[in-house]
Amino acid sequence: MVVDHHSGELLTRCVASLQAEGFHPVVVVDNADPPAPGRPRLRPSLAPAPPRPERRLPDVVWIDPARNLGYGAGANRGVAAVTGTGPVLVANPDVALHSGAAAALAAALDADPSAAVVGPRIVQADGTRYPSARRFPSLVDAAGHALLSSWWPDNRFSRRYRMDDLSVDQSTPVDWVSGACMLVRRSAWEELGGFDESYFMYAEDMDLCWRARQAGWQVLYVPQAVVTHLQGRSTRRRPYRMLLAHHRSALRFAVRTERGWRRPLLPVVAAALALRLLVECLRLAAEAGGPARSDADPAGG
Repeated sequence: MVVDHHSGELLTRCVASLQAEGFHPVVVVDNADPPAPGRPRLRPSLAPAPPRPERRLPDVVWIDPARNLGYGAGANRGVAAVTGTGPVLVANPDVALHSGAAAALAAALDADPSAAVVGPRIVQADGTRYPSARRFPSLVDAAGHALLSSWWPDNRFSRRYRMDDLSVDQSTPVDWVSGACMLVRRSAWEELGGFDESYFMYAEDMDLCWRARQAGWQVLYVPQAVVTHLQGRSTRRRPYRMLLAHHRSALRFAVRTERGWRRPLLPVVAAALALRLLVECLRLAAEAGGPARSDADPAGG
């Protein structure tokens, strides 16, 4: 199941990799805003059409909600259209599964009945690891990461949050995995109600994993499954809007999850996120429209 937003050839590549890994049909939720002209509302396959590359994809179910629902709400619509009781794969259109990735994820889910969500090792175009498995940040780590990561990416707060020391050889329980690509047990998805649609973009994956762990489920990082992620195309279309959504979601997650003595410290988190948002907007303006990062990061980058 893929949530698309003007991804063009990247979507073609993504769907091809999903089909090569045995996913048939692939459900695509078209969050194009405005909707692509002539895109069918719901149709099991596409006839030949004018040269929009993503419209030539065979064996695809298209869902067109006629507006941009946001990532979580779009994913919920897509999963609802997936028949059967087996696990569901949720993916960004800018990912491509490597050979054997689906089998490795499914095997990890089958081997651990307590696992609700499993996520692959995500690599970037140059082969470097994208930090797709992370810890829920403490208030100190969240503030430190938000304030320092822009100019000192290797600070200790960011390293701890990103789990830079994570094993690349064996499956490992983690706090949460990126919604860029995750396999979810269908029964757990139904129990949890899918993604929380109050997150328009970002942090819906972290929130899902947090609720899963609160309900007694496990979340696993499976490095044997490899996925390439090409980030940023949708984000570059409206970078300031995405930055705002990113930081709002981070604050929403903190407000919902912090309890006890930490809750009175939420204004500190809010101030750190506001400062981080200002810095990122100023940097974006200085770069004259350069790409904003698109990772679902609760502490802002």
